[in-house]
Amino acid sequence: MTKKYDSVTRYERLREAVGNGDVDRRTFFGLLGSAGITAGLSGGIMTAMAQQARAAGTELHFEGWGGVVSEALRKNAFDPYEAETGNKVIDATFGGENEVLTKVKAAGSTDGHNILHSSGVSWYKRWVDNGYHVILNEDNIPNLANVMPAMIEPFRKITPDGLSAVPYDYGTTGIAYNTEHVSEEKAKELGANLLLDPELKGKIGGWGGDWANRAWYGALQSGQDPNDIQDWDAVWDKAREHRDLVLKYWSSGAELMDLLAKGEIYVTEAWSGRVAALQAQGHPIAYMDPPNGLAWMETMFVMKGSPMEESEALLNFMLDPETAIAVAVGQKYPPSLDPTKVEMPEEVLNLPAFDPTGKLEGLVFRDPAAWNPHEKEQGKQWNRVQKGG
Repeated sequence: MTKKYDSVTRYERLREAVGNGDVDRRTFFGLLGSAGITAGLSGGIMTAMAQQARAAGTELHFEGWGGVVSEALRKNAFDPYEAETGNKVIDATFGGENEVLTKVKAAGSTDGHNILHSSGVSWYKRWVDNGYHVILNEDNIPNLANVMPAMIEPFRKITPDGLSAVPYDYGTTGIAYNTEHVSEEKAKELGANLLLDPELKGKIGGWGGDWANRAWYGALQSGQDPNDIQDWDAVWDKAREHRDLVLKYWSSGAELMDLLAKGEIYVTEAWSGRVAALQAQGHPIAYMDPPNGLAWMETMFVMKGSPMEESEALLNFMLDPETAIAVAVGQKYPPSLDPTKVEMPEEVLNLPAFDPTGKLEGLVFRDPAAWNPHEKEQGKQWNRVQKGG
């Protein structure tokens, strides 16, 4: 009895020390697991102590795209991570990373922003250029070894001293259309110009959250290489033409799916995984990637000021093949894992944009060197066009 009482007393004193900031959590768990603390403690009291210890876990704030993506991450990654580590993941939805960047700049702090489901190389460079990046300890993320080199290399070129994010998934921004109102023949014939079909006025949608997405399609519609735009006026003329036909610009993947599912729009550019999710639900929505359609890769980007070891543990947990594949099946985007190293199930092999070679050579990605220098000027131009200018 005395030994059990002494152990509990010492445990309570340790908890008080943690609360006062005299002992950090890592030291606390080490001491909790030592023989001197656990000897004489068993059964219910040990379970209760473990639960209390986990309740004091670190909070990680995650921001992502909402809808089926958030559901897949919560079910297959965040909930199991919380159960295993005692840390808590607080996830929120954003309409685009510009929204987050504006908030961080206005606040002068990254408080409340830890990990972003970030949109690839261009945004990676933007966060780095603004000084909001970290250097990850890759030794704490051993599952990074299973990620496709083709997805890692573009980020290493920007930060050769160390990654600030881990590549997580990829997909394309193609065109979704309702097969009850638009034929496959018409869709293939018009390609990117399906978004400019006057017969569909009032039944066309578009993503309003990213000027570069709108400009990419304006480039295709004006007959230009999106990674080598020579005539920006022609791009925005096409954006105006599209604007005058649009019912609504959607601001999130969840809204995109809702508009298509309810039949409020028949045609829109769309994210491949969201369309795959609609198809799985039985909606009559088809998908096509027009020539030079936009491919993208997403990362889990860690913001400056985040608790590093806890963040790295979450990234490693998310890159575990079992977890990453489960998330991929749930959100309908292929994982960043190299299919020549990690066996993929049929559900992943059949996802839109999946590349069985792991080299991604058949996809066209946005070149940050061609796009980022135009962000300020052309981003303002898109705002004017969107508002009727």
